[in-house]
Amino acid sequence: MTRPKFNPHRHRRRSIRLRGYDYRRVGAYFVTICVQDRACLLGDVVNGQVVLNDLGAIVEEQLNGLSVHFATVSLDCWVIMPNHIHYVVLIDASQISSNRPSLGQTVGYFKYQSTKQINNMRDTPGVKLWQRNYYEHIVRNDESLERLRTYIANNPRQWQIDQLHPNVPSKW
Repeated sequence: MTRPKFNPHRHRRRSIRLRGYDYRRVGAYFVTICVQDRACLLGDVVNGQVVLNDLGAIVEEQLNGLSVHFATVSLDCWVIMPNHIHYVVLIDASQISSNRPSLGQTVGYFKYQSTKQINNMRDTPGVKLWQRNYYEHIVRNDESLERLRTYIANNPRQWQIDQLHPNVPSKW
């Protein structure tokens, strides 16, 4: 199936980012990234536990590599689900502001590296792995951070009713 070309006059995409917010700011950010077409490519959930396949292992490796590539970035917690990932990324103040990557740069780097490695493994050059955009939420306090950590930890046990599960009607 061929997708129609993007026409900026017909397809008016609005940014879901907070207008005027500097996404290089020190802080915590919750991120969700979905596999293209929400295909379950990264593994499975068995008895409430995620079982990653080889592709999921590459995604995990690339997530862990974010803090290696970006000195001011670390992951607080994450979960790799069959067709999406959730994680909390921390951008710290160990370097001056101009050397801190934006949240978008970290997501872009992760998506690029994981796609390249997975496409090399599957011999599918140029195939899209991730959906175009990603969901983010600025974590504003410790209470919110704890709720997100709990959500991430419990996500595999909620898989059968998750809005991103292929058998659950999408609200989007």
